[in-house]
Amino acid sequence: MLRIAHLYPKLLNIYGDGGNVLTLKKRCEWRGIGVNIDEINVGDSIVEHDIYFIGGGQDLQQIEVSKELQKHKEFLTAERDRGAVFLGICGGYQLMGHYYQPHEGDKLLGISLLDAYTVAGNKRFIGNVTAKTGYLTPDTLVGFENHSGLTYLQGETKPLGTMVVGNGNNGQDKTEGARFKNVFGTYMHGSFLPKNIHFADYMIELAIGEKLAPLDDEIEMIAHNSLIEKAY
Repeated sequence: MLRIAHLYPKLLNIYGDGGNVLTLKKRCEWRGIGVNIDEINVGDSIVEHDIYFIGGGQDLQQIEVSKELQKHKEFLTAERDRGAVFLGICGGYQLMGHYYQPHEGDKLLGISLLDAYTVAGNKRFIGNVTAKTGYLTPDTLVGFENHSGLTYLQGETKPLGTMVVGNGNNGQDKTEGARFKNVFGTYMHGSFLPKNIHFADYMIELAIGEKLAPLDDEIEMIAHNSLIEKAY
């Protein structure tokens, strides 16, 4: 039984981010792997799970989630170090770093699962994204970005991929997203995992500790390939 925690879906769930959890669920069920999904909302306790997902949202929602996450920082850090898998999208990605500094107001503290920080930029990055990886087959990731935050990686935190099309983390260093241990963050919405089912399987394999049986992914890969290097 694969245990998935969907963190704060009532606050952080834009651009169809819930489709990421649905993708994980279906790709497990099609292989006969049982799945239990717990929605964790403000005020709820968090217990041990195999995969944690947190989506994107506006600054107002991020303020509330930032405060709530601080209550669970120690536990979620221990989960990361235990080997649990995390995926954060856009605002959720930012809060997995050290902080997000808006144009106005106080820093929104993250939980430092990634050695990264984000500051508000003056330009909004909107459009299709293609990134290359060195650890996936196929080696491409595709999605849609819509953010003004500028994220910078540090230390042992590495990019999820290298930009081919789009702006990525900050529009400067050609990086997109972040990864450290089994923690992953990305600015790719739309939803991310249905467009990149090989990454969904990668997450599941990390969570269960074994290779997955292949599925007939002809249609899914046609969709993925149709978006490679497609400019907005």
